[in-house]
Amino acid sequence: MVVLPTYNEAANLAPLVERLYEWPVDVLVVDDGSPDGTGELADGLAAASQGRLAALHRPGKMGLGSAYLLGFRHALAQDYERIFEMDCDFSHDPAYVPALLRETQEADLALGSRYVPGGGTVNWGLPRRLISRFGSAYAGAILRLPYRDLTGGFKCFRRSVLEALDLAAVRSNGYGFQIELTYRAHQRGFRIVEVPIVFQERRAGASKMSRSIITEAMLMVWRIKFGA
Repeated sequence: MVVLPTYNEAANLAPLVERLYEWPVDVLVVDDGSPDGTGELADGLAAASQGRLAALHRPGKMGLGSAYLLGFRHALAQDYERIFEMDCDFSHDPAYVPALLRETQEADLALGSRYVPGGGTVNWGLPRRLISRFGSAYAGAILRLPYRDLTGGFKCFRRSVLEALDLAAVRSNGYGFQIELTYRAHQRGFRIVEVPIVFQERRAGASKMSRSIITEAMLMVWRIKFGA
């Protein structure tokens, strides 16, 4: 199952879902009360999906991390063996889904990585590239993690990973969420691999990235380290 948190993604949702249907995966949309009608669109897609798509609705913007956690719990309750997280704006290309699935035949968690050979970014300016690389290096140094891309949000989990993690104890709700889940999986000894992906700028809509999100992630790294 692919978990897609959405907020104002009406222009992207239907074409992304169509691409995902090329692979043997189902889709779960977790919409945060999008005023652009994304939630209603998700309901229409679900009705026509013959069981391949479901939609959950929240009353407003409640954070990326909590949306994923809700989606993970739903997927676990439905007995899915592989659970993805990815963005709904085409910055994560659905063409990488088979590679992530393939890697989790042996590994427990596959990370879509921009910073291993074969990976990269498209249409990013120098400041954004520097911020992203610094964020991963910063988190890796503090948490002693060997992975090159800790802030990416394209992942495939075996269900055993999410079952073993105490999801109720996850503290991050913004982009620090990506760092925290990888850290928790690493601490429990799960095998984690990085799969090269090329990250592209969103096709439509506005980015949710902000200075406050970046600051929250940097501070959260220390809270994760010391269990605060």
